[in-house]
Amino acid sequence: MNSNSEANSFLPLKPATFHILLALADEERHGYGIMQEIKRSTKGSVKMGPGTLYGTIKRLLTDGLIVESEERPDPASDDERRRYYRLTDLGRHVITIESERLADLVKIATAKQVLGRTTLTASRGGNEP
Repeated sequence: MNSNSEANSFLPLKPATFHILLALADEERHGYGIMQEIKRSTKGSVKMGPGTLYGTIKRLLTDGLIVESEERPDPASDDERRRYYRLTDLGRHVITIESERLADLVKIATAKQVLGRTTLTASRGGNEP
């Protein structure tokens, strides 16, 4: 299976998977650091509990999208029990093509002028802008 076919086999990503891969896109992080980055980057609108986080991390490790990092921060400023994770090349490819797929959907929604509508208008099925 070529890398595009393999990467596409993971799409569309579940929200938890997307947020975890995105949190690891710029640096290695431990589990709590991933939760904090998700909270920060979504301005608190997404809160991921430990069960969801670690269950998803386990699956991402099995699928080969992330690996446990061998690199460790300075032991004086780190808890040795923490496990750090980083994207694999496949994981980086998957988050890239999923981000592009979502960006394309936003372009379509923008062209159809559906962004910015109130939920009341949308729930009534109204046509007003």
